[in-house]
Amino acid sequence: MKILYIIPARGGSKGIPRKNIKPLNGKPLLDYSIDVARKLTTDENICVSTDDDEIIKCAEDYGLKVPFKRPDYLATDTCGTYDVLLHAVNFYQAQGKNYDVLLLLQPTSPFRTCQHIKEAIAMYSNEIDMVVGVKEASCNPYYNCFLEGEDGYLKHLINNQVAIRRQDAPKTWEYNGALYVINIQSLLKMPLSDFSKVRKYPMDDIHSIDLDTMLDWHFAEFIFKENLI
Repeated sequence: MKILYIIPARGGSKGIPRKNIKPLNGKPLLDYSIDVARKLTTDENICVSTDDDEIIKCAEDYGLKVPFKRPDYLATDTCGTYDVLLHAVNFYQAQGKNYDVLLLLQPTSPFRTCQHIKEAIAMYSNEIDMVVGVKEASCNPYYNCFLEGEDGYLKHLINNQVAIRRQDAPKTWEYNGALYVINIQSLLKMPLSDFSKVRKYPMDDIHSIDLDTMLDWHFAEFIFKENLI
């Protein structure tokens, strides 16, 4: 099974300016994902997909050659991950490099480990679309998730199956952004949101941390400072 490791790192970031190359605990955020990928494969199978010259320099200063610069139309706020992944897959296929699986590693998940990825890969088979990292959802539609009705009052999202106690509600899960083990044949047919054969890989809250805001960033710094991981 040939695996392509893709690390998407767009230059524009509003929540945390320049976050992909911002130092976290002494090294650029991008380097954490490069490090974990290097424990599993060689550099020729690791692709940093970016539109940004400074990010390219950061990766190459770390010894990883960046195979292409992402086109501007794939670097806008409205561009989705699906198009970015397809662009990378097509780039390698044009070079005669055909992979079976795409391992998506978002650089905003610095606490994801090599062991997590190995275990998720072990759950994968070519009969499914994807194995995805998840954490237990903090908002449960069977307990504490609401919609506002036309009358302006909050109503349970699932009116006829509401649990009185949280522990009685079925577990629900949310993608944590840490890892995606993707069947490339499925990817070539449809976007990730249309996948129907998806298996979960549960992770705890700390390893699931996804850096989106400065509050997230300060919490990550606290975790390192206090040796909580």
